[in-house]
Amino acid sequence: VQLQASGGGLVQAGGSLRLSCAASGRTFNSYMGWFRQAPGKEREFVAALRWSGGNTYYADSVKGRFTISRDYALKTVYLQMNSLKPEDTAVYYCAVDQAGSGSSRQSQASYDYWGQGTLVTVSS
Repeated sequence: VQLQASGGGLVQAGGSLRLSCAASGRTFNSYMGWFRQAPGKEREFVAALRWSGGNTYYADSVKGRFTISRDYALKTVYLQMNSLKPEDTAVYYCAVDQAGSGSSRQSQASYDYWGQGTLVTVSS
């Protein structure tokens, strides 16, 4: 599986961005996740989605502001980010748990493949 993330950029606080993650390869039973890593901090979970069924999971810090969704035909997962805050500044990574067998949606160890990351900068 290969993942291609895009959509990052510079936005003012309160603004919105939509990230995309295009996947190649088998995705039917997979979970797709978004993680982020801010400067000087560890990578953290943001959101995840079950490819079949569409179950979604969010970190508390983004609930109500971010929405993860998918386009089944395009094999693309989106992260719509609204009401952005300076603390959302980070490199955002998409990842896939291809077999859907990982023990925790929030754990990086559950994911087999990672995209290259896209930088989101939120100015105050």
